[in-house]
This record gives sequence, C-alpha cells and structure tokens, in this order.
Amino acid sequence: MKYYVVADVHGYYDYMVEALQEKGFFEDKEPHKLVVCGDIYDRGPQNKEVENFVAQLLDKDEIILIRGNHEDLLMSFIDTLPSLSEYDLRFSHSYTNGTVDTVREIVGASMKKMILAPQIVSEQFKKSLTYTKIIPAMLNYYETERYIFVHGWIPATANGFGGMGLFFEYDPKWREANNADWTYARWYNGMLAAHQGVVEAGKIIVCGHWHCSFGHAHYEENGSEFGKDADFSPYYGDGIIALDACTIQSKKVNCIVINDKELKDDCNG
Repeated sequence: MKYYVVADVHGYYDYMVEALQEKGFFEDKEPHKLVVCGDIYDRGPQNKEVENFVAQLLDKDEIILIRGNHEDLLMSFIDTLPSLSEYDLRFSHSYTNGTVDTVREIVGASMKKMILAPQIVSEQFKKSLTYTKIIPAMLNYYETERYIFVHGWIPATANGFGGMGLFFEYDPKWREANNADWTYARWYNGMLAAHQGVVEAGKIIVCGHWHCSFGHAHYEENGSEFGKDADFSPYYGDGIIALDACTIQSKKVNCIVINDKELKDDCNG
C-alpha cells in the first residue's frame, strides 16, 4: 500500500492540496491512502473545506485519521460551549488557538450567534460531519509493517513539563495504553522523546504536533526554530520522521510518500 502522509493541516486546505498535488496523490491510479497525523482543524481559514475533503475520502476508504490534541480541544470546547460567556469566547485559549472559528466555519455561524445562542451552535455542530463522522473515525495510532503513525508520540513515562524540560522513558506496553494516556501523548515532543531513546525497535514512528524546525535546530544545528533561517521541512532521525511544518508560519504542509504492508489489526481507536 502507498501512503501519502501529512500532519497538522490546521485548517489550511489549499496548502494541503498543494502538497498532495506535488506528490501526485490525485493522479495516482494504484491503491493508496492519505494518512493525517492529527490536528486537521484550527488556526487556518478553510476548516469547512478540510471537513468536506476528509469526509469524501472517508466515503472512499482512502484516508486514515490519527487524532490530534486539537481534536481533543475541539470536543472539549463543544461540551462546554453552552455554558460559556462572551468573555470566555473572546478571550479564552479556545479563541486564540482557532477553535472558536473552526466551530463557526463548520456550522456557518456568526460570532454574534455564538455569543447569544451557544446552545444552538453546539447542537448544530453535533450534527456536522466532523462530530458524527470524522472524529469518530480517528485512531490513537495506526501501524504498518515498518511504520507507526501518531500525533505527538507513543505513550511513555514522562517527567517534567514542556519542550526541552520533559524527560521520557520507554514503556514496552504502550500499545495497551488507555485513552487518558493517549491524550497526554498527543502533546509530547516526538523529536525530544526519540532522542531520549523512546523509539520502537524495527519501526519508524511518524509524528506531527511539534514543529520540525525544533529537530533541525537542536539536533542538526541547522537554523533557528522560528527565525528567517528556520527549516520546517520533514525531520528525519533514528526511529522518527516528524512532519509538522508550522503551517501558520511556513505557509506549507509537509507530505511524504511511504510504501508498506498494511497491518489492519495493529491500530487503536
């Protein structure tokens, strides 16, 4: 099977399509699937277009969706939306990270309606393709013969908090992790974890979530993380391929093409 793999599209439909066109996804006549390593929504202005595209590929069984931390944030926001005040909506993390706009775009609601009728907007969203079809189809991970696809990283024992201050220890039973463990793992910096030895023998873990420039800057001394010299191209290391292009800054989505054998029993919802 041929896999076209992207991550952290974040509502930038045009950049995703551009990356897929460049790799030949739409012209490919052989069996192939798109793998999205989480965070399909928030921040970008084309969340509705992303929703329609993903739903169409689901209908054709041509996509594998990995759940990201922004999908967790979206579902949490919808659960609490009916009780939120105008202040909550305009000045919360849900507004600054794009979740409020994602919901508005998907249901076609104005900010005024979101403020005055949050219960109605919540109910409308719960009828959307995102809520009824897309997020229920998302997996914690997907595994093939040689690859494991995740969002942040595989569940591990982690101490400390944030970026360079997090210390990881491999858990050989990570495939048995519960949903709470995966919720934490979706926030991990996979490049940092991999360099601390949290990798899977005989496999390459493909991840998103953390900007690729982190790996290039810290482990290759190639540019800075966010300056003009930042390298947002895919990061390749021992046991890892990281894909988050920090699209809001780089104006691109990374896409790689992988050929490997499907192991449909080795995935987790």
